[in-house]
Amino acid sequence: MKMRYVVALVCLLSAGTLLAQAPQEKIDSTAISRIRDEGMNRSQVMDIISYLSDVYGPRLTGSPGFDRAAAWAEKTLSSWGIENVHQENWGPFGRSWSLKHYAANVLGPQVFPLISYPKAWSPAVSGTMDIVYFDAKTDSEVELYTGKLHGKAVLFEELRDIKAHFEPEATRDADSTLLKLANAAGTMFRGRRGMFGAEDRARTLVNFHKWQLCQKEGAAVILTEGRMGDGGNIFVQQVSIPQHPDSSMQRRVNPWQAEAPKIIPQIAVGAEHYNRLVRMIRKGEHPRLDVELEVAVNRADSTFNIIGEIPGSDLKDEIVMIGGHFDSWHGGTGATDNGTGSAVCMEAMRILKTLGLHPRRTIRIGLWSGEEQGLLGSAAYVKQHFGERSGSMFDSTSKITLKPEAENFSVYFNHDNGSGKIRGVYMQGNEATRPIFRAWLAPFADLGASTLTPNNTGGTDHGSFDAIGLPGFQFIQDPLEYETRTHHSTMDVYDRVQQDDLKQGAVIMASFAYDAAMRDGKFPRKPAPRPRPVQGPGQ
Repeated sequence: MKMRYVVALVCLLSAGTLLAQAPQEKIDSTAISRIRDEGMNRSQVMDIISYLSDVYGPRLTGSPGFDRAAAWAEKTLSSWGIENVHQENWGPFGRSWSLKHYAANVLGPQVFPLISYPKAWSPAVSGTMDIVYFDAKTDSEVELYTGKLHGKAVLFEELRDIKAHFEPEATRDADSTLLKLANAAGTMFRGRRGMFGAEDRARTLVNFHKWQLCQKEGAAVILTEGRMGDGGNIFVQQVSIPQHPDSSMQRRVNPWQAEAPKIIPQIAVGAEHYNRLVRMIRKGEHPRLDVELEVAVNRADSTFNIIGEIPGSDLKDEIVMIGGHFDSWHGGTGATDNGTGSAVCMEAMRILKTLGLHPRRTIRIGLWSGEEQGLLGSAAYVKQHFGERSGSMFDSTSKITLKPEAENFSVYFNHDNGSGKIRGVYMQGNEATRPIFRAWLAPFADLGASTLTPNNTGGTDHGSFDAIGLPGFQFIQDPLEYETRTHHSTMDVYDRVQQDDLKQGAVIMASFAYDAAMRDGKFPRKPAPRPRPVQGPGQ
């Protein structure tokens, strides 16, 4: 028996057992059929993503690019008849950053343009300078570079061995992968204690001392190789600020914060060009870097989320939310991270409004800023409207304080794992959702969406809701080439977006929003966790 039939059988048996134990979830099959027809045959999702990525481009939080794209999104939502479209400010955020001009060339016996990209919040730098390879793996080796770094372009990292690509970069979830998710016992998040060993700390400490010497000496610019990627693709995020390995995460300063210290200009270099420069220097060559980096850094006291609504009818005070983060990194155009999620949610709202459906509950869209800086926008929204947790969600002693608005909150659905089609839902450990999601997914089994897993998934905006006990969910999506090619890279562009997958995603998002808005009751919440007993000595 092929695996896909095993998956189907397991799903059917699970569905049959659960439906026998729970009341049948009511579905408006006519409305769902209309949603599917509109979304699959008259979709505007690719036009939306083209505007976001091609026309407006990268949307770094707090930047003018974010503001311009947000103004377009607000105008577009309003043109469809979405109501109460507005910006909700949050902050303070810190400093905005945008790229004005960049060019880099290597000079020497051979001249070539350097495949590279500036890091966000890098200061400007201009001029021609020698390139030095900071080849130090111990503190004693670090000291050998004293007096050799002033005014230099410093190659900071070791070479990375680059392999041929024998495995496909793009994949879809295999039936075996989905079966493993479906059969999971439920995975709770755990901290990273014990993951940082003595060797890791020693290596990190040497790097810290390297950074300190670069700052003390007055290096002109730091050149680093991306954490992954090759073939001209560069994975690039924000500049580094030297941090001692023993400093707590809570006390670390981020480069966008107003109190950030003086930062050395920093550029991410394509792996092959980085390696070539190191090899040239090791063979006695003396390449020079000619660089022109112009940036704009402005004070951004606050930034904002984008909110809009389709008002409900008899249960209009109750809220169903859909959303994804609107911000992106700056290297590409923010197409798959997260133009796709923003476009899916905007298209879902367009579908619902175009069809003239009248939900009982209000359906609200949230397009978040600050996700790439740690879920800042959605966390601020949740805190302002619904409540907050006194400490980390991993801390069993932390307390949740809910606001009155939380009583009328039903559920939030998030889209933020790239362009891949929806294959199911992470239930976040909430077993009460299983028969509901099973019924809601049934009309889309032929589109590949049928898997439910009790597992949690994290790292995106549904976590801001889940952290205070409100139902918040992220879909299981095919990975495609999200991690291997597009995620936070210079190739996060429109051409990597898969049209049919996005159409399917928008249809399912619109259907889930409508199903949730039409239920007789609000969405079930997880039981409050029981406090852990305090154990005395010897227990």
